Amino acid sequence: AGVCDGFIGNRILARYRHTADVLLLEGALPAQVDKAMRDYGMAMGPYEAQDLSGLDIGYANRQRQKLRERKDIRYVPIADRMVEDLKRLGRKSGAGWYDYTDNGKQSESNTVNDLIVQAARAAHVQRKSFSADEIIERILMAKTAEAMAILEEGIAERPCDIDLVLVHGYGFPRWRGGLMHAADKMGLAQIASRLASFAKADPLSWKLPPLLQYLSQGSQSLADLNTKQGERKGA
Repeated sequence: AGVCDGFIGNRILARYRHTADVLLLEGALPAQVDKAMRDYGMAMGPYEAQDLSGLDIGYANRQRQKLRERKDIRYVPIADRMVEDLKRLGRKSGAGWYDYTDNGKQSESNTVNDLIVQAARAAHVQRKSFSADEIIERILMAKTAEAMAILEEGIAERPCDIDLVLVHGYGFPRWRGGLMHAADKMGLAQIASRLASFAKADPLSWKLPPLLQYLSQGSQSLADLNTKQGERKGA
């Protein structure tokens, strides 16, 4: 991997979590997002995983990156308020995105759900319902877009390198072959079209990577980029 903030895996993980947080602001709840991603094949959803690792880790990273001061991204305050205002650090504190009993039993938190609704109201966001398929689509599209940027920047040399990282280190379901393999199966033209529509509605959260646009207009797949014959000429 080349050198950047997060390298390959953590950089895509950060995008995964940000997109999930935007979904919360716009109408989903943590349990819905987690269930959708488990149904897709992940061992855990993003909020269950954060509770296990500790919310203070992600909080420290966001403070280091000064996300709330940046103008090039859509800042979602929910996760920071969880730590700063509610002191919820995950399983180790007995409360995170979920509530936990003394024996570790997990349940949805009305406190967290109320915080999400309050954050949406403060941001003047009209919340709406999302189906499981819509949640999965948005998260996969966001992770694919970040992976494409990683390829363009040379942080990863080949799409299969990204698949190896996500399958072996980040719980991506092996039977789906990896994120880049799944993107090829979904169709790059379809992904490019959806990302373009998302970017038009919310340009701070979504962008259409030039590499994806280039590939979607031709006959090359991401699998082609794993070989010398498939090098992205002109991209």
